[in-house]
Amino acid sequence: MTRAPKAAVAMRKHQWAFRARFRANGFGWKSALPIKRIKEALSEIKKVRRKEPNLAADGAVLFLERLPSALTHVDSSSGAIGGAVNRAIESLVPIIAQAPADEDLREQWLERLWQAVEDDDMPYIEALPRDWGALCATRERALQWAKRFESTLRAMWQHGDYGHFNGTYACLDCLLHAEHYQELIDLIGKAPRIGWDCRCYGVRALAALGKHAEAIRYAEESQQDRYASLASITAACEEVLLSCGMVDEAYSSYAILANTKNTYGIVNK
Repeated sequence: MTRAPKAAVAMRKHQWAFRARFRANGFGWKSALPIKRIKEALSEIKKVRRKEPNLAADGAVLFLERLPSALTHVDSSSGAIGGAVNRAIESLVPIIAQAPADEDLREQWLERLWQAVEDDDMPYIEALPRDWGALCATRERALQWAKRFESTLRAMWQHGDYGHFNGTYACLDCLLHAEHYQELIDLIGKAPRIGWDCRCYGVRALAALGKHAEAIRYAEESQQDRYASLASITAACEEVLLSCGMVDEAYSSYAILANTKNTYGIVNK
């Protein structure tokens, strides 16, 4: 009989306390309790990470899988639960991305997470695809996932369709992490409406190509987009200047607006 790898055995046997708490329709309409439970789950996962990073990453994937259905009845009108979920995603992405998983295990995580994104009707974890390139961990895998979405995205944009597609930001982020910068810029240029939600990837691609002045102009043009956050645009410009050592210019031109935060302590995007 073939013996399973130790890491896989540990993941099967581990009893996550959050698992029973995050069950379908597990919370009522008040957001205080689920926010508390989210914080507890993050603490549990981070504690495990200190000694078993792969196990912690698997727990993070499990948590994100169970989160949307558990929050179905929670009142999200105040933005409190949404802010808590977004902060959780920000904390969990590096735990998954930096775990020393082999190729098969990481691909399993990605498939599970993508299914969770597809099943999320609310949606609660819609921000996750924006970090898909990081979750892929390698340039080669990021490119494979980009190609998985690119043909659909190109077909949509070719027909003037700017509707919702879960793979949009996953594709752009994967091309960025695969270092296919010019391909990314060209793809964004095909969009029927080039808003900041796509332009932000183009800014980073231009900066990576060493075109810093062009990247800043490209970002500032997005101020014409009425849906764009000025704080997010200025943060991107600040990042470009800092990346090329222009610290004083970054501070004087963009630092204050770039670090403006909303009620829930999140930098406006």
